Amino acid sequence: MALLVIDTTGSDCSVALRVAGQADLCHSDAIGRGHAERLAPMVAGVLEQAGLQASQISRIGVTTGPGSFAGSRVGVAFARGLALASGAEAVGIGNLEVLAQDAAVPGPLAVLHDAKRGDIVLQVWNGGTAGAPELLALGDVAGRILALAGPRGHLAGSGAALLELDGYDDLAMTAISLPALLDLAGRVDAASAPPVPFYARPPDAKLPGGVQP
Repeated sequence: MALLVIDTTGSDCSVALRVAGQADLCHSDAIGRGHAERLAPMVAGVLEQAGLQASQISRIGVTTGPGSFAGSRVGVAFARGLALASGAEAVGIGNLEVLAQDAAVPGPLAVLHDAKRGDIVLQVWNGGTAGAPELLALGDVAGRILALAGPRGHLAGSGAALLELDGYDDLAMTAISLPALLDLAGRVDAASAPPVPFYARPPDAKLPGGVQP
């Protein structure tokens, strides 16, 4: 099985390839902008390094967010297009899931994404079970974590530094781990993981006349 994963939801443009019997190939460029232009050459590069053609990819995993609005669309659109052209299966993996996979801590874990404007996207793992992501005002997050996970646990994600919560240790984890993304993408059930962007809130853009899309 040849597994390709893509992450363009942040400032980095990242791809990784896992092929049975070979070391993982992981490449990441901190480009800030220009993911759409950089992504295809990066994918072509890892395939060439592995000696594979696109038609030999079995599955493509892509981070779906929350993250950059434009970056999330770039990655998902590319993954779906490449899957259609190559015959591979495309799956979507939430960024908060990747952070939780990478953290690998016992006990409750709250992963927080800083959605700006005083909002946080929160997802809590407790007893190995993940709750659904929630968009909350920062002032409501501590109480929600305590209600879902109890008085002690760990924090991760870009929003963790915004929160002071006694009994919870900040793991200071904000970056997407490509090995963790490969692990998740390789085992996720495709039927429950469509490659669809996850946005913290609807886009600000409006149609002519101020109509909401």
